[in-house]
Amino acid sequence: MTSVRLFVRPARNLCLAIAAACVPFVPATNSQVPSGRDVVKPEVYASMEPAGRGSAFQIAVVMNIRPGFHVNAREKSEEYLIATDLKAQLPSGFTSGDVVYPKGKLETFTFSKKPLNVYQGTVILRLPVNALATAPLGEQHIPLKLRYQACSTELCLPPTSLPLDAVVNIASASEAKPAHSEIFAKQ
Repeated sequence: MTSVRLFVRPARNLCLAIAAACVPFVPATNSQVPSGRDVVKPEVYASMEPAGRGSAFQIAVVMNIRPGFHVNAREKSEEYLIATDLKAQLPSGFTSGDVVYPKGKLETFTFSKKPLNVYQGTVILRLPVNALATAPLGEQHIPLKLRYQACSTELCLPPTSLPLDAVVNIASASEAKPAHSEIFAKQ
């Protein structure tokens, strides 16, 4: 009797292992709710590399928005909506102007009777910056905070705030060179 039991257990375990291996792997479905960080992939660029002391340059935040989603534009359509917002904490030696936001596009969604002003696809936010004559030389970091709310036709995700880092090298004005023309030429 003992020898039969010893044979049955390994055979049963082997059968279970084979059955488990035969079950196809089922990938995660689209029904999973993504986070706002998964829906928008921002990239940060400086228009000059290096930027010159005593001169102006721009910082661009390129928002790559996942297909099927949108974020509210800066000029929101309804008071209750959360507008896209970019803030900078400028270190000593820098000043800036107001962020330049692109014009949104009016889109109609099933959940709203009124068209909403939104960003979809790829949009570029621009921050004009001045490196003062007293700006420190070398690699400088300008902390940014991007806030937005991503929505699809079915749901709106919680508002998202992303810390970003604009890295710019500062040199003498004579060493300044334009960079990333593919982004900054699109003005």
